[in-house]
Amino acid sequence: MVVVGANKLEENKKMVDEMNVFPVPDGDTGTNMSLTVTSAVKEVLGSGSDSVSDLAKAVSSGALRGARGNSGVILSQLFRGFYKGIKGSNDINAVAFATGMQKGVETAYKAVMKPKEGTILTVAKGAAQAAVEEALKTDDMVEVMQAVVRAGEET
Repeated sequence: MVVVGANKLEENKKMVDEMNVFPVPDGDTGTNMSLTVTSAVKEVLGSGSDSVSDLAKAVSSGALRGARGNSGVILSQLFRGFYKGIKGSNDINAVAFATGMQKGVETAYKAVMKPKEGTILTVAKGAAQAAVEEALKTDDMVEVMQAVVRAGEET
């Protein structure tokens, strides 16, 4: 899933670059996020593990080491928090996934000195809230992921 996500981000980085106009229209958000996630993928591929906890740790470590720009640092903190939320798990269910997302948002907000709404933080918060709400209704990961995507698109 991490590799597919990284590939999609790479394919769409120019669109993300153009979308970013707040708080600063710097034009490199997609590029920075793609570089950050590419570093995370390298760590995952080198991990040799299939434990969800180990893979989340690899994503977190790789993203932190490869973070580029503010968006990359925020993204790395979302991954770091996600890892903290699922640490020790060999597999993942809807509740653990939602917990990881929520912990990721908390970690990212704490890492930013003056968090601004209308940024990636807002989208992540909306997506995490949707994950938590859906996980309380169902254990179906597909339904939880669909709720996350809808919330991300609506936020």
